Amino acid sequence: MNKFVNYCKLCYNELAHEVTWPTQKELMQSASVVLVASLVIAVVVWILDTIFQHLMLFIYSFGA
Repeated sequence: MNKFVNYCKLCYNELAHEVTWPTQKELMQSASVVLVASLVIAVVVWILDTIFQHLMLFIYSFGA
């Protein structure tokens, strides 16, 4: 049990004193980059999906 308490104390000490936390400005910039990248990827996937849908409909129209 003593090892577990020591482990918890070491974890707290590391999180409270040794970890470099981002500032609010850095956090907002990172979040904005992730949001923009996610939107760009979603649009690219939507465009590719639409292209492949039309391509498959074109190919299947010859079989009917």
